[in-house]
Amino acid sequence: MRTAAAVGSLALLPLTAGCGGGEKEDARKAAADTVVTSAPSAGVVAPAKVEVIAGLIGCEAEIRTEADELREGTCHGAKGDYLITTFPEERLKLTWLDAASLYGGTYLVGTRWAVSAEENLLEEARPRIGGTVQRLRGTSR
Repeated sequence: MRTAAAVGSLALLPLTAGCGGGEKEDARKAAADTVVTSAPSAGVVAPAKVEVIAGLIGCEAEIRTEADELREGTCHGAKGDYLITTFPEERLKLTWLDAASLYGGTYLVGTRWAVSAEENLLEEARPRIGGTVQRLRGTSR
């Protein structure tokens, strides 16, 4: 959850701010290092609403960030904790994932949403909410 908290704190940064030339290239390289596993579950696509995704996972969301760029909530399930982030536009999700790639981590990603949790919890949630598991490699050596 530390990685998720670090990524969540990125929400406070302007998502549309430009980067210097070298930083932008580093971010693109990090995003290129993203590893995606599995196709989305057939016929299952969770809507981009924190509370609905939490309900499908089997927990109740506690909203911790309400911003124009995203909504973020935590929920505590029987087997572990989840961080659910939703976005009003797909491009904002892609920007967020690009920033998250600096820290690494594993996410279950759908249209306009991303969920962070232990990988086994993401695999269990995937049949209920859809999405693909993405393993982002951090830039730290």
